[in-house]
Amino acid sequence: MAGNQQLICSDCGREFTFTSEDQAFFQERGYSAPKRCKPCRQAKKNEQGGGGYGGGGGYQRSESRGTTVTCSGCGQQTTVPFEPRGDRPVYCRDCYQAQKGGGGGRGAGRGRGRY
Repeated sequence: MAGNQQLICSDCGREFTFTSEDQAFFQERGYSAPKRCKPCRQAKKNEQGGGGYGGGGGYQRSESRGTTVTCSGCGQQTTVPFEPRGDRPVYCRDCYQAQKGGGGGRGAGRGRGRY
């Protein structure tokens, strides 16, 4: 993959850097190069209600918001990093681990398992 690219934001007209790391991330997921700088992408996302797949700017890995739901197992409120479809139960981390059949014995800290 090539080095960093300098692109021009279609909204504010400022130049921004499309890093080689971001290029690899975009290519891996089949996304085209961004047309907006990160602040303009975030503003557009907020304007549209925070959707992650529309508008071409929903790749913000570090800014996951989540959806507040009631756990189908214990009834506690929890936050999940996706929009539930409604046709499947949604669990908090502890109940999900119990449903999955184990305490996730692969080391300490947060695992990469799904909710």
